[in-house]
Amino acid sequence: MTTINMTVNGKAVSGDVPDQTLLSEFLRENLRLTGTHVGCDTSQCGACVVHINGKPVKSCSTLAASLDGADVKTIEGVSNGELHPMQQAFNDNHGLQCGFCTPGMIMTSIDMVERYKAAGKDLTSDAIRAELEGNICRCTGYHNIVKSIEDAAAKM
Repeated sequence: MTTINMTVNGKAVSGDVPDQTLLSEFLRENLRLTGTHVGCDTSQCGACVVHINGKPVKSCSTLAASLDGADVKTIEGVSNGELHPMQQAFNDNHGLQCGFCTPGMIMTSIDMVERYKAAGKDLTSDAIRAELEGNICRCTGYHNIVKSIEDAAAKM
């Protein structure tokens, strides 16, 4: 067992976990933050994306024990009572259907928009599609996801 201490969504948390515990498991089982979804357990689908120290990471392939002292943000931590502009854009533009991939898509998209804006680069639909290669949606065909990200980018 390893004792880990980290900040999750702005709150200090700690726990004793077996060394092989994945971050996705720690978030869902220990902290009951079930917005982080596990779709493939092989780091292919992106439903489990969270931000670790400000960077998007697939939590299903990250050991919790390796994150002692880390700052983790999950989908539950992106809003302050109101929907984040990315969440609102996904809602407004029908960027979700079943919703399973949505938390990971939103976490990936928030990072994408922030990086492009910080670099002063235009975020084109082709760039969005390329950036989403690590996230799989089986329902929407991506058209409305791209539209949602474009909409949120204009508001962020």
